Amino acid sequence: MKDLFSIEGKVALVTGGGRGIGLMIAQGFVEAGAKVYIASRKKEVCEEVAATLSEHGTCIGIGADLSTEAGIKALAEELKSREEKLDILVNNSGVTWGAPLESFPDSAWDKVLGLNLKAPFNLTRELLPLLTKAASPEDPARIINIGSIAADSTTPMAYSYGASKAAIHHLTKVFANQFAAQNITVNAIAPGPFPSQMMAFALDNEHMKKAIIDQVPLKRVGTAEDIAGLSIYLASRAGSYMTGNIIPLDGGSLITP
Repeated sequence: MKDLFSIEGKVALVTGGGRGIGLMIAQGFVEAGAKVYIASRKKEVCEEVAATLSEHGTCIGIGADLSTEAGIKALAEELKSREEKLDILVNNSGVTWGAPLESFPDSAWDKVLGLNLKAPFNLTRELLPLLTKAASPEDPARIINIGSIAADSTTPMAYSYGASKAAIHHLTKVFANQFAAQNITVNAIAPGPFPSQMMAFALDNEHMKKAIIDQVPLKRVGTAEDIAGLSIYLASRAGSYMTGNIIPLDGGSLITP
């Protein structure tokens, strides 16, 4: 039982690992003994973050533009040149867009669906050979998609974002069914409010922050320990029998009337 939550020695890739929720997960993995790759568009920032995290373990930063198929393939090839297998893939990179219906641009659909839905699909496809090599019945390879409670809410103006997260939740279930025979589990975490660049516009404003916290039954925003803890659980022996699940991590936000 002492190794039930261990991920020591595993190899993980966290996209968007240079900031926000991705950084929280990456730091948790590193401190838990995994070898962690983080990928983001800003190579210099990614490498700086990786150097800082490496003070607590092993972290490597790779610059990658996941908004393009070429960028995704380049990231996959880079990882294949460095590793023979991949135990954990965290599809976290994402973007949001908010605008009134009357001025909501067509480009917002292309950008948001491209990074939030197409990129996880394409990256998973490209890295499937490495995941398969790491997989076994006793210790499956893991895919963790980062969704959002926005998939189940009716937030005004976040038209493409909510739809993209609902879609990644559905894709999680499709992949879980498809990859189970290959000993790969696929689950999604649906965060509520967490301190991140995406939420900074609200959480940096005391009035808006209070309004958000008032809607959370546990009366706080999420912490790095919250998201890292759930991610480590899903990646460890403790979570090896879970697949196809969408797990809200929202302080109870979805249960409020």
